[in-house]
Amino acid sequence: MKSVCVYCGSSPGNRPEYAQAARALGKALVDNGMSLVYGGGKVGLMGVVADAVLEHGGKAIGIIPEALMQKEVGHRGLTELHVVRNMHERKQMMADLAEAFIAMPGGVGTFEELFETFTWLQLGYHAKPVGLLNVAGFYDSMLGFLSHAVQEGFLKQVHADLLHVSDTAEGLLGKLAAAPRVRVDKWQESRERT
Repeated sequence: MKSVCVYCGSSPGNRPEYAQAARALGKALVDNGMSLVYGGGKVGLMGVVADAVLEHGGKAIGIIPEALMQKEVGHRGLTELHVVRNMHERKQMMADLAEAFIAMPGGVGTFEELFETFTWLQLGYHAKPVGLLNVAGFYDSMLGFLSHAVQEGFLKQVHADLLHVSDTAEGLLGKLAAAPRVRVDKWQESRERT
């Protein structure tokens, strides 16, 4: 695993643990020889994780839409910064460049990116592992809701189990690295190793 796409807030959040976890993730990526792929911002947790990667001598690749670049939220100090036309191109390029995905705390944009990538995995569009960095229990309620969806018959447990969760960067990177690369066929209930 040489590159990880990180989805996270363009805000820092209200707890210092969030920025601490972003710095720890940036360092852990570099320590494990992995490049960061992310949304290209200099603000919020996005900027914190990118700065940590760069500070430790790693490679940070950002992908940002023109509209956000014009608002001057793009990080101009990255190893690579790709300016694309829209959010769809941004998400596709991030997915293409990454070998795994991590969602840190964030808002609806982070949730949307996480669930889109998780859906793509469930439907067999990719076989890349998806993980949650559950800092300070941020995602506890969402994980409870996913369990509720399983209980109510809208999500199969085998698919819910495709989401790897840890409260530490090293722990999550270890889980993602060890995860089998399987292509899931939701409709046939089979898995094919890639």
